[in-house]
Amino acid sequence: MSTSETLHAELRALDPQRWPEFLTARSGLPGPRANLTLVDAVARIADPPAIDALLRDGGEYPMMCAAAAIARHAAAPATAAQARTLATDEQWRVREGVVIGLQLLGDESPDALIEIVHAWADDPDLYVQRVATAAICEPRLLRTRAAAATAIDICRRATQHLTGLPRERRAEPAARNLRQALGYCWSIAVAADPIPGLAAFRELSTDDPDVAWIVKENLRKKRLSSII
Repeated sequence: MSTSETLHAELRALDPQRWPEFLTARSGLPGPRANLTLVDAVARIADPPAIDALLRDGGEYPMMCAAAAIARHAAAPATAAQARTLATDEQWRVREGVVIGLQLLGDESPDALIEIVHAWADDPDLYVQRVATAAICEPRLLRTRAAAATAIDICRRATQHLTGLPRERRAEPAARNLRQALGYCWSIAVAADPIPGLAAFRELSTDDPDVAWIVKENLRKKRLSSII
């Protein structure tokens, strides 16, 4: 069996109440990188009792796994609202769990992902904007012109929201988090459909210091520098 199949079998053999302990032991934390293979496995098979057990546990890694499992089912409005709340969590790995889950949703239902990121791109919470941007800017999800156009549009709108902030707010963690995402997401969106992507990218005004940083960071990415 593959690693994923093995993990699925092990998880299904466990009582849902034991999932938090099992996942925490295999999380790879504390450490520089969480076990993303296990997050993926949980997101694909977790049922409501397992998700509830992870949320009740409240630990960073169980919450990350729960966020991914919930976001994968965000085509349902009530579940999308729950995922949106988790996208504002103070723990960055929980927010990243939402990104992972939305991308899995995009694998199965591209239109559902596009609808969600369009809605979240104008959310008043910058963390939600960042999750929307990072979720759609995944190369495997941008194989159609519609998806690529969405990624370009989301990057444009997120950049506009960032530059519309007063200077004193741009040092806030959520603003810095969004700027960091835009520092690589633009290159992914442009590379997916270079003609409209480059046109949008070249419209960015580097008179703004944050936009100048975003442009500089993206130009350093090989996927963009190779087509400019």
